[in-house]
Amino acid sequence: MANRAFRILLFSVALAAPTTAALPQEHVHTARALPAFESSFARFEALPPAPEPAGHVVDLETFEPPVEATPPARPIGGGVASYYGRRFHGRQTANGERFDMHAMTAAHRTLPFGTLVEVTNPVTGKRVTVRINDRGPFHGGRVIDVSRAAATELGLIRRGHGHVELAVLDQ
Repeated sequence: MANRAFRILLFSVALAAPTTAALPQEHVHTARALPAFESSFARFEALPPAPEPAGHVVDLETFEPPVEATPPARPIGGGVASYYGRRFHGRQTANGERFDMHAMTAAHRTLPFGTLVEVTNPVTGKRVTVRINDRGPFHGGRVIDVSRAAATELGLIRRGHGHVELAVLDQ
């Protein structure tokens, strides 16, 4: 009810507002002739030529950036790989960091922490690069445990394990 009374009050104030005849002269706007649209912009002639570059300049039209070569890989053999994931997610690894099943990491018995290893699935030809951050696997006959993300890329999820080839990347 109060809201309706407020609207009526606003409407009555709007009706009682002064017209332009009651406004002082400086507040009354009159229509005046506006200049043509095109004449309201400054005219520009053609832009001056660009200054010649000084010093060593690279012509981007002909420049080809160097191709980053992948570091050479040193094969270290192969064997059965398995993966570990959700059950270990968030637990501390042997090097002190938290295990992230979505990261490209792996566990190996002897390789130094931080070593980059190229893991290849010879059946599918898929390969990933993982960083060693944990120790293992401690299950018979396995050479490496990769994270769930790496196992997904390699195509090991369905069986849970598979034969892989390993190569250490020179850093």
